[in-house]
Amino acid sequence: MNLANKIFNILSEKEFENLALEIFQYQYKEVKVYQQFCDLLKVNPTNVNSLNKIPFLPIQFFKSHQIIADNKKHKVVFSSSGTTGSILSKHYVHDLQLYKTGFTKTFNSFMKSSKELTILALLPNYLEREGSSLVFMVNELIKQSNNINSGFYLNDLSSLIQKIEYLENNNRKTLLVGVSYALLDLIEIKKFKLKNTIIMETGGMKGRRKEMIKKELHKTLKDGFGVSSIYSEYGMTELLSQAYSCGDGLFNCPPWMRVITRDTEEAQSLILNKTGGINIVDLANIYSCSFIATQDLGKVNKDGSFEIMGRFDDSDIRGCNLMIQ
Repeated sequence: MNLANKIFNILSEKEFENLALEIFQYQYKEVKVYQQFCDLLKVNPTNVNSLNKIPFLPIQFFKSHQIIADNKKHKVVFSSSGTTGSILSKHYVHDLQLYKTGFTKTFNSFMKSSKELTILALLPNYLEREGSSLVFMVNELIKQSNNINSGFYLNDLSSLIQKIEYLENNNRKTLLVGVSYALLDLIEIKKFKLKNTIIMETGGMKGRRKEMIKKELHKTLKDGFGVSSIYSEYGMTELLSQAYSCGDGLFNCPPWMRVITRDTEEAQSLILNKTGGINIVDLANIYSCSFIATQDLGKVNKDGSFEIMGRFDDSDIRGCNLMIQ
């Protein structure tokens, strides 16, 4: 079984760690940026024999380097959202089928099957630019739903309100996935009492509104939509996998993804049972880098679930200046 097939057939923690070590060796050999980073940290790959010895690449490298295996060509480039003039992260993706298989399996595991839902998407800032991995994912899930009522909404909130009310009145199981500021815009126009619709927020205010802590945001959304819980999706341009929270603020990963916390002062120092910087192991990111140190702050629980506490300031992760060109 090749690496790509192994990723989606992990059955135990031991299998996960063994595959992570195998992918580390592959990426050290084939992804030159990652190899250079490991070498500058004086990491000898032959000594990497456990998960906690694998170096995590600071996420800012996706802004300054093409991170892709030397022997692979990219099929698509996903890019991050950002303010005017900011440098965007770019993810050079070789195998789109890995992405499709991963997000389909994850969505169907944590949510209902896409074929059982009407999927409505309120993602205006993502639709207004090219290269959004989130738009690609949601578009594929809408196709899989094979439902004439599924679709994207840009700025026509009145049509979206009519669609939601139609689906509610006809007892259709519906998912409304939206960026936070747009969901807030919607409930300022119309207050709902939804019984058949799941609300899933993804992303922050994108400079359109003042940032809110999650608890406050979710309370406002629950009151506005008349629901008891708000779902969340945790993903990013630099990953090929996502985690989901089904309404309790705790995110869970698919079997091929893990979140680990690190000391905020030392990028390669892992910590347990307290708030730290979030490191992500994403084995689906096989042809890029599967071991990424993000700018998010969080806490991992004993069962592997995790909470997002916030973000670092705009300062770079310590150690990221090792390879400035």
